[in-house]
Amino acid sequence: MGVLVDTTVCIGCRTCEWACKKAHALPTLPLDTYEDKSVFDIQRRPDDTALTVVNRYADPARPGVTHPVKVQCMHCARPACVSACIVGALSKQENGAVIWDTGKCIGCRYCMVACPFQIPAFEYHKALQPRIMKCDFCFEQRKNSGLPACVKICPVEALTYGPREDLVSIARSRVRRFPERYVNHVFGEYEVGGTDWLYLANTDFANMQFPKLGQKPAPGVSESIQHGIFAYFVPPVSLYALLGVLMWISRNHPHDDERH
Repeated sequence: MGVLVDTTVCIGCRTCEWACKKAHALPTLPLDTYEDKSVFDIQRRPDDTALTVVNRYADPARPGVTHPVKVQCMHCARPACVSACIVGALSKQENGAVIWDTGKCIGCRYCMVACPFQIPAFEYHKALQPRIMKCDFCFEQRKNSGLPACVKICPVEALTYGPREDLVSIARSRVRRFPERYVNHVFGEYEVGGTDWLYLANTDFANMQFPKLGQKPAPGVSESIQHGIFAYFVPPVSLYALLGVLMWISRNHPHDDERH
């Protein structure tokens, strides 16, 4: 399953932000406070307090024209974060969601380094049991045929939920029927092997701060990074462990002058 985000329909109301916080029991303000558009003065990223955010970008080719864009985990078909996790705390589910298991996580944060979209966030302010925070595609809510919270609340139906294959067909059809409205690019159809969140726009995606990515799945890159880290990191750790044992033995072994 996936979601098609039509940025030409989005009005930047940010109700999706509010619904997401409510669905995941994150602290939030009353819905009417989200009418404040001053937040668009800076570019925001999802973090441990907001699993999705809406930004607004000026169009460099059309003065006065702006493009609101919802940002969240893209739920890649072959997620780099899942590949990079050395303990299997992240997993790709059959319904498209990439989810995180707090019971397995060791806090290495390799997923944050591996993600090509810079999505996973860490609760740095928590001294005990900090979590990796990211959009989970409303995994629990969808178990009973429910809709993702953001899709359910969107007042203009800028978000379409359904089987990914159908969403690709819908996106291509819109581009074909309304060439003056859309650029001929469905972002996420091929990027990093494909993502379950897809985007349409009427400007180059680079103008909306989307990363320029190839079609090769990201795990190939993350695995090489991970293997390189372990190739050079494990031997020093082993050496330090050995030195620690020797120091402990030396400290607890009776000295010669103490035996005489």
